[in-house]
Amino acid sequence: MDYYEGLIKNTEFLTTAELAEKLKMNVQVITRKVQSGEIEAYKLGKDWRIPEHAVFIWLESHSNKNKKSGKKATTTSNIEQSKIREALPIQPSKRKFLLEYILAQFEANKEYSESDVNRTISKFHDDYLAVRQEFLSENMMEFSSGLYRRKTEYRLADF
Repeated sequence: MDYYEGLIKNTEFLTTAELAEKLKMNVQVITRKVQSGEIEAYKLGKDWRIPEHAVFIWLESHSNKNKKSGKKATTTSNIEQSKIREALPIQPSKRKFLLEYILAQFEANKEYSESDVNRTISKFHDDYLAVRQEFLSENMMEFSSGLYRRKTEYRLADF
């Protein structure tokens, strides 16, 4: 499998309507942001397809932390290259989307050591402690006998 085949196989794409519903926004607003290039997307026929990593990058560019520091979001298409260095977004829908994106990297019911959890989170966010705590407080993961496990009863949103 070459690089692009693996990248496409592991990337989920959203329509403008799906993203609007997920973020509780108007579909026309999302469409305008896609058409202007603010959100990276691909036009296939009459429809747009938005890769999930582009949503992650766009959301981070609108974090209140980014506004205070005046930093611009990266436009790279590789989410690992744009690791989040700021706090998680405050807006609940954006925060949940980002947490679930990271949580999706863990297999349900598989046990992970703290260092394994930290290493996986660190690929996406510098503050692995805060993300790990969010996983526990949001009942996305549980901690028992020194091991973390993604809860099977927690339903991830469809990316």
